[in-house]
Amino acid sequence: MIEIEGLGKSFPVKGGKNVEALKDVSLTIGDSEFFTLLGPSGCGKTTLLRLIAGFEQPSIGSIRLDGRDVAGLPPQKRPVNTVFQSYALFPHLSVARNVAFGLEMQHVPTAETRARVQEALAMVRLGELGARMPAELSGGQQQRVALARALAPKPRVLLLDEPLSALDLKLRKQMQAELKRLQAETGIAFVLVTHDQEEALAMSDRIAVMDSGEVQQLGTPRDIYDNPHSRFVADFMGESNLIPGHELGRDPALTIAVRPERVMLGGTATSRTKGTIASITFLGLDTVYDLTLTGGTRVRARRRDIGETLGLGDSVSLHWPPEAERELRA
Repeated sequence: MIEIEGLGKSFPVKGGKNVEALKDVSLTIGDSEFFTLLGPSGCGKTTLLRLIAGFEQPSIGSIRLDGRDVAGLPPQKRPVNTVFQSYALFPHLSVARNVAFGLEMQHVPTAETRARVQEALAMVRLGELGARMPAELSGGQQQRVALARALAPKPRVLLLDEPLSALDLKLRKQMQAELKRLQAETGIAFVLVTHDQEEALAMSDRIAVMDSGEVQQLGTPRDIYDNPHSRFVADFMGESNLIPGHELGRDPALTIAVRPERVMLGGTATSRTKGTIASITFLGLDTVYDLTLTGGTRVRARRRDIGETLGLGDSVSLHWPPEAERELRA
């Protein structure tokens, strides 16, 4: 559905060199795929989304939507719609009129507009609220209206610019499930921008992890979590212990990445290293142990709570299965 090749974007800075927001990005996004651009602030993910939408033009490279080169094509001529973080609803229009707005701009006949509005509102489970004003809705309901407005014109691609970041945790979880349901029902490509790793893992078919204007790793959520290619990806994508090679008697140029849930304490297995318990945090099902290794590196073990008697200051052995670690050089 989307083909991006050698894409770059630079922005002029007064009195200095241009800033490269994107550097030679190439990727494809399939029809009916839930694809996520994930990374910290300033990594280039929103710039990439704006380039796909047509709000910005690339400095170099190409974007093809459904096989068509969209260079120079304005946003309204592209088969995409965008849902923004701020909802961007018209406060003086009813819910139904908000949803109808895009269709009216496209001069869709009145009867068809009315039918599509009802269909879109039913899809986001707001079928009975068409007459209300945005100010009469909760934040979650306003976000659903924004989704309905974007879906009503039946775009080939829906772009989601951190749409859940303003919601509280419980509502955010509910909306994640709603977005997955909507994507499955509509069968269109969803492209989500987020800095929330858990959100990306929960919702995506594939993820592009970005940093410094480049795609650092591209793959399925499980592949990226289990097989990070770099220190940045291992550290950014969930919790990860990054242990210098010399702490484990290995090549000092290596960093060994191990997820906290794979670290085991004590027992009879061959010890990989030893550590002193610096803190213990009970979290219900899990207990988190923070340990200090001999060389000063902090390591975390996350274990299902079984009422262990380990205490602060205890010296314990640490071990994990060989397949749980990744050797990283960058």
